[in-house]
Amino acid sequence: MTAGRLIVWRHGRTEWNLQDKIQGQADIPLDEVGIAQARTAAARLATLAPTRLFASDLQRAAATAGELAVLTGLKIEYDEALREIDVDDWAGLTQAELAAQNPEAAARIKAGESQRRGTAGETVEEVADRFAEALTRISVQGTAADTTVIATHGLAARVGICRFLGIPDAHWPAFGGLSNCNWVSLLPSTRTHRWRIEEWNAGSLPEPVMSDDPQR
Repeated sequence: MTAGRLIVWRHGRTEWNLQDKIQGQADIPLDEVGIAQARTAAARLATLAPTRLFASDLQRAAATAGELAVLTGLKIEYDEALREIDVDDWAGLTQAELAAQNPEAAARIKAGESQRRGTAGETVEEVADRFAEALTRISVQGTAADTTVIATHGLAARVGICRFLGIPDAHWPAFGGLSNCNWVSLLPSTRTHRWRIEEWNAGSLPEPVMSDDPQR
């Protein structure tokens, strides 16, 4: 069986987001704005009548999911595979500090080249693999009647979704980063038996697509 709609939802704002600090798997909480963002987004997502709710176990994602759990009564299922990329000892650095301390690594990242984060963190490809595996596991457990919400993190979601959809690595930069508390909506195609993007970086509810495009 394959789940119906998958909503991959980025967490609300943290103080480190505001300060442009690299978070990785550092367990940083939502700030006041982030809590308000999560409540507003949860109210919108609740109208889709979600049936399953998953989250990264890091508190910024867990707290975001918690706002939806309050409205829907759903139990949150935590999964470490939904965590953000592990940046090891880069956590807490600003992007400017990283560029000053390790200009070669910063340049490779900016150029879209593979680069391990920190001394012993992950590469983008590694986080994409683990996140895509989690999406596959979640999707095959569900049914066509399910709407599943997954509260997670920006980079992991972006590259993990691309891997899940089979998009070649070279095309990942074409997909913009997710804003705080925005989401990606994925639908299974009954025609191709593959997943497709319904909306990317959305902050409002999906609208029916009315057009002559056969991919609708």
